[in-house]
Amino acid sequence: VQLVESGGGLVQAGGSLRLSCAASGFTFPDLHMFWIRQTPGKGLEWVSSAESLGGRTTYADSVRGRFTTSRDNVKNTVYLQMNNLKPEDTAVYYCAGSKNWCSGYVCYEKYLYDYWGQGTQVTVSS
Repeated sequence: VQLVESGGGLVQAGGSLRLSCAASGFTFPDLHMFWIRQTPGKGLEWVSSAESLGGRTTYADSVRGRFTTSRDNVKNTVYLQMNNLKPEDTAVYYCAGSKNWCSGYVCYEKYLYDYWGQGTQVTVSS
């Protein structure tokens, strides 16, 4: 079972990045998928949730309107499109998967998820 994130990098404030998370080893459409980020100062922070089927997505207040989560259940991949990036978005971004839905600021704990990726670094310069 693997979740492999990619697409991170260094970008100037106001720029955009698209993260990808490729899944293998499990039935991807069965799982809700999530993005969580970790900063040295603030710890883990839930970013977004994407429903397994039905298309529902939810976002943290800090990213709503700037970030968009989508998933391709044929390619077994979930994406995080990040626009108008800010220095405070600098973090390691993890994707995670679970049979259980979770949405909201409490959804940052690793134990809530069945699968967890290795993370990709996003650095936003001012």
